[in-house]
Amino acid sequence: MRLCWRAWVVAAALMAPAVGRAVTCTSQAELSPDARNALASAGVRLAEAVAQQDFGTLHAALFPGEQSAWDGIHGAAEQAAALMKGGHVQLRNLYLLDASTQTAPADTEFFCSNASGSLTVTITLRALPPGKYAVVLADAAGAPLAGQLGIILAWEGGSAPGWTLAGLSARQGKFDGHDGVWFWARGRELAQSDPWSAWYCYEAARYLLVPVDFLSSPNLQKLDHEQSQIQGSPREAFPYKLRDGARTWTIDALHLDATLLHDDLGVAYESTGVTDPAALRTEAIAVMSALLKAQPGLRENFYGLWAYAMKDGKSTAVMELPMAQIP
Repeated sequence: MRLCWRAWVVAAALMAPAVGRAVTCTSQAELSPDARNALASAGVRLAEAVAQQDFGTLHAALFPGEQSAWDGIHGAAEQAAALMKGGHVQLRNLYLLDASTQTAPADTEFFCSNASGSLTVTITLRALPPGKYAVVLADAAGAPLAGQLGIILAWEGGSAPGWTLAGLSARQGKFDGHDGVWFWARGRELAQSDPWSAWYCYEAARYLLVPVDFLSSPNLQKLDHEQSQIQGSPREAFPYKLRDGARTWTIDALHLDATLLHDDLGVAYESTGVTDPAALRTEAIAVMSALLKAQPGLRENFYGLWAYAMKDGKSTAVMELPMAQIP
């Protein structure tokens, strides 16, 4: 398995049976001192290698079963450089995952509770082979983009036993100086007056709060519940029809798009099929302008828009424009 830039991708090319149950998770506070120190040491070493772009250390630490995934891990580490710049590595959480009793790869849920059982984090990994693993969450404290890393470790019990690198993910923790908590609060403020902007503020909050998509917590569940209660949200609005004079545009989807490290939104629309680059840009600008006229709050609350032209099931990224440059 490997944890790539945006999503957890399992390397095992096997169909997964039912969710595994004979597994355990030990949270950081419940780890023995020796286990905690070993995981922390491995996590810090790899996080610092990412920050320093030390690909030799990363490759040397690669889990033997993940050699074919090196290009994806290398790319994730490379793109993390800007996110980590100006900060120092600081561990956030450690989770020790034991799936050694499984007999075959399986979709596996780990329930990671604190000592009192009052807080449970759920980690869900797809087609996970039997073995022992760990999840390390780390931050680039003080970095302008508040970079955050999700590192997957796998235990290698061969001639030189130890923790090895099985996956890597990185995300920024801030958009334009605002973190996930800020976007969550902004979503609450807008929920009644501007449901579309509120919805995507919640999307931004979720994206910024954790660097991985396979982890759920009571805090994130609360965010999901609040978002689901927004009346008039875009959740079921698509395909969304936009009148633009005599023409009607169809928006197939609108999503948060952090490709350029901004809180952009990506607009996937049904193109007329033009292929000339200038004509395609003109079409995209017309679509973006029509969207902002229909939902003016998006202009005030997000940095810009990406346009993705859809034709015959294919998507083409046309352009990104800051809101101020869209008529």
